[in-house]
Amino acid sequence: MTEYTVDGYGTVRIRPLDPERDADVVHAWVVEERAAFWGMTGLTRARVVEIYAHLAGLDTHHAYLAEKDGVPAALLQTYDPAADRVGECYDVRPGDIGIHVLLAPAGPDGPRPGWTDALLSAVTEFALRTLDRRRIVVDPDVRNEKAIARFTRQGFTRGPAVVLPEIDLPDVRLPEKHAQLAFLTRAVAFADADPR
Repeated sequence: MTEYTVDGYGTVRIRPLDPERDADVVHAWVVEERAAFWGMTGLTRARVVEIYAHLAGLDTHHAYLAEKDGVPAALLQTYDPAADRVGECYDVRPGDIGIHVLLAPAGPDGPRPGWTDALLSAVTEFALRTLDRRRIVVDPDVRNEKAIARFTRQGFTRGPAVVLPEIDLPDVRLPEKHAQLAFLTRAVAFADADPR
């Protein structure tokens, strides 16, 4: 478990996802209509457990749960772009890491300004410093304007719009995806901090 204190926000803990223990939370999030771009809206709880148990057995892809002050706040997936279909769509550099982020639904008080940006700053810290990577790549669906705007606010630079190829394997089935690539380097993310 890794812990970050974000000024004016609170404590963010990022820990490996436990496919069974965290299944109720994750399943509730991924089947909501707002998570349609995540691609799991029609899945049962058992299938979600199966998918994340498979992911836990890979060396190149990992799932984490981010908690804000002890409350689940986001599902984070990291991956080696060279071992992912996105690696077929751009020149992967040494030190690249891919991420996918699914935010928890707004709480009973509704949306809170700055909440997502603060959480994403902890995710950036985790990916670039804790995991010691040089650059983050994201590949939101081109129609997911909210996600693209969110990453742009975080300092990501848009890359090309690409088509991620379909994957149809016994354990993994992913349809073709029209994605907007975006990149964030360590130098840009921590321009105002020390260069660690």
